[in-house]
Order: sequence, then structure tokens, then C-alpha cells
Amino acid sequence: MVDLRTRDDLILLAESVELECKLAQGKNGQGELPKDFWPTYSAMANTHGGWVLLGIREKSRVFTIEGIKDSEKVRTDLFNTLNNRAKVSINLLTDRDVETLDLDGKTILAIRIPAASRKQKPVYLNGQPLGNCYRRLHEGDRHCDEDTVKRMLAEQIEDSHDTRILKGYGLNDLHLESLHNYRNILASHKPDHPWLTLDDQSFLRSIGGWKKDRNNEQEGLTLAGLLMFGQWTAIIDTLPLYFLDYQELPEDKHSDTRWLDRVVPDGTWSGNLFDFFLKVSRKLVADLKIPFVLQGNFRQDDTPIHRALREALVNTLVHADYTDRASLQVIKQPYSFVFRNPGTLRVPAEQALQGGESDCRNRTLHQMFLMINLGERAGSGLPKIRQSLEQSDGTMELIDSFEPYDHTKLTMKWFNEVNLPISAEKPSEKRRRNVGETSEKILAAIRKNKFITIAELAEEINISSRSIERNLKKLQEQHLLQRNGSDKGGYWELLIE
Repeated sequence: MVDLRTRDDLILLAESVELECKLAQGKNGQGELPKDFWPTYSAMANTHGGWVLLGIREKSRVFTIEGIKDSEKVRTDLFNTLNNRAKVSINLLTDRDVETLDLDGKTILAIRIPAASRKQKPVYLNGQPLGNCYRRLHEGDRHCDEDTVKRMLAEQIEDSHDTRILKGYGLNDLHLESLHNYRNILASHKPDHPWLTLDDQSFLRSIGGWKKDRNNEQEGLTLAGLLMFGQWTAIIDTLPLYFLDYQELPEDKHSDTRWLDRVVPDGTWSGNLFDFFLKVSRKLVADLKIPFVLQGNFRQDDTPIHRALREALVNTLVHADYTDRASLQVIKQPYSFVFRNPGTLRVPAEQALQGGESDCRNRTLHQMFLMINLGERAGSGLPKIRQSLEQSDGTMELIDSFEPYDHTKLTMKWFNEVNLPISAEKPSEKRRRNVGETSEKILAAIRKNKFITIAELAEEINISSRSIERNLKKLQEQHLLQRNGSDKGGYWELLIE
């Protein structure tokens, strides 16, 4: 719940991506549900949810309590409109989501708008999704363009993106060496598997890369088969926005060298997902230090970090929306790895990290990787990655974003010397010794709450906001701290621990 008890709490209040304040006085001053509530309802439902406070005036970021005299009428109008399908596509609220608060003797309504599920999106107004659908970006409600609405509608209908048969595609669109390498890996793991004796087309049919529609007798290559084993030119014929990008970056973000290594489809290799996995998985772990651990009489070279990196890469490939505008990107840095896939999460981040429920966007691709002992069963991948990182003093963050395009980002970091790349050294302690007592307190506060504001830092440390701003600038110049996102909706990131 939004923590508002007194007028003093308003001093710390700020409209953000998950909070909106509206006066809601109406023409007669008794209270009325404002018309601009509904774009906010649609916008928050189509992103991560949020709160709307009715009865609060905001001017130049100063908030005052005005109250609503006839709050019951406003509540009744709210639910009447929510249940009118000509006005709103779906009602996501229950009585528990609308709370009456008494602040300084005045009544306000606090409305919690939950995030809609994949099957409920898009949430739109006036009986027509195109032109009447919104998303919450920073503190504003933005119209969704036609492509975004169509993707949400497709997500609602398609449980798996990669099962459709591609008309006009066949074995000649595949990079057969990729397919044969896959078969060899399967043979090494399961030498007696009956599918190994099949010809290529029959083998593809068995793993989901080739399919026959029993209703119309149409038969051919599936999207999963093309993505996994296809030629680059054939893939972009059906998915023109498809792009894979691996980058290894130098430690110094201000270096003239943009990257130390890069893999993109450039005509020198197939450009398909399976070959990208083989190339990138080797590069991700190429210079990791391996602790000397015996398993029986043999050295165990496959550490939890190695397994976590492979799982993160597979997870990125099978959950991507290859029709979306963001590229699939994997970034390796001395102290972190970032895995970004196009398309937002199908389940809330908290639920995905907890595990137990999966909604994979490309289920056939997922099964293809499972066949060769890569990836995890439904709902267990991210919890296992987090467990592996925690064993090595690492951290993990999972977020999805709608700017500039829909994407999901998994960031892995650790500072355990055993698991650092050979090329990396421990962060210099000298920089930390020079930051001063105030800056150390700021870093400690941000470590506890990365969304903390300047006003909150000033109150917690008991110094002026101007002093906080000076110290924050110094920490950023020393590359100890980084600001991600906008002033209102962004967060602080510690660059070293």
C-alpha cells in the first residue's frame, strides 16, 4: 500500500511510473471520477500496475490534500464503468483494490491497479484496442502504436510463438552443418536414442522443427526449425527484425576501444540460434578462473558459474520475441554479464525468480535445448541461476522495460576472486578510500534501496540536498556509481562493491 498517513508524508511523494495523483473534485466540488483516470488505468494495467490517488492536487511537484466529499459516489461510478465493456475491455479491480484514507480529516481514494496478465492484455478503452490502448512510461500515459497493440493481441492468443508452419520454406533453407552438429551432440549424450537413425526431415519432425497440420494437410518447416538451424538470409526473410549480438567490453567504459570481441551475423557463419549458442557459450566462460575441485578422482571444471552462464544464455534465446524491435544482446564485462532479449516477461519478475511457473514464449526451442541437456525444466531455470550466483557471492537482477523497445534484461554480477575472469583484477580499494565518510554513507543507503531519492538521502544522512548532489556527482565521476533511467523513474547502480 502507498504509505500515506499525514500531510507530512506528502513531502516525500512524487508521481512516478507506478503512482499518479488526480484532484477528482468534479464540477460541483463534491467529487467525480476524472476522465483522464481511464488512460492511466489502461497504461498501468498494460505495464507493471500502480496506484492512483484521488483527492490530491499536484502543482509543480507540490502535493496538497483536497479530499473527496462524496467518495462513495466516485467508488460506485468507478465500478460501474469498469464493468461496462463498451467503456473498458476488462475489470481488474476488486473492492480490496479501492481503499478510503482519512488524511488530516479529508477523504481520499487510493486505487491499486494490478498489472494485467498476458491473457488479459491489451487493456483498452471504448471497445477498440487500436487508438485506445496505453502504456505507462515514466510518469506519463502514452498511446500504444499499432505494432505494439498487435503484438499484445498475438501474445494473448499464442501460447508458443515458434510452432507455426512456414509456407514456402524447406530443408534448403537450413544450414545442414548446424543440424548435423546438433545430432552429434545428442548422440554424445544419448548414443542409443532411436531418433538418431532417422533421416534429417524425420529427425526434424521428431524434435518439432518440421510439422504437419492435420486440419489442412499443410506440411513444412516450423519457425523453431528455421530459428534453430536456418540460414541467416532465410531467417530474416520471415523475421526482418531478427538480430543477434554478443559483445565483450573493456573494463574502462570510457576507453576508445568499443569492444574486445563481437559476434553478429556477418555472412561468415550461419546466423542461427544454435550456432550463436555454441560460439557465445564458449566465449562467456573462456577466461573464467576454475577452482581446483575433485569429483571422485577427476577434476571438476564445470563450476556453478559456468552452469549459470549457459542457463542464462539458453533462457534468453528461448524467451525472446523475434518479431519485436530490440535485438537479442549478450554483453560480457570483467565483473558482470548482461543478457537482453526482445519482448517483455510473460510472468512478473518476482514470480519468475521464485520459480514454479513458466510461460515460455518459444516452447519448441526450449525442448530442443533440453534434448541435449541444456536449459532447465519449466519454472526452474532462473532460481537455479540465482542459486549458482549466491554460491559464488554473486547477485542477479531481472527487469523488463518498454523503452526504447520491449525487452527483458538479466544482469549477473559477482566479486568472488575465484570466479572472476583471468583478465580482470579486483576493483581498486584506493578509489574507495578516497570517497569520504559522507559518500560511504550514500553508497550504503543505495545498497539498501537503489530507488532512493535525493530528498530521502538527505533526510537519512542528515545533510542538505545540495551536499548529496555534490557527493553523487563525485561518485559518478569516480565510476563507483551510475544512474540508470530518468530522474523520477530510474535507479542507482553500484559499479563496485
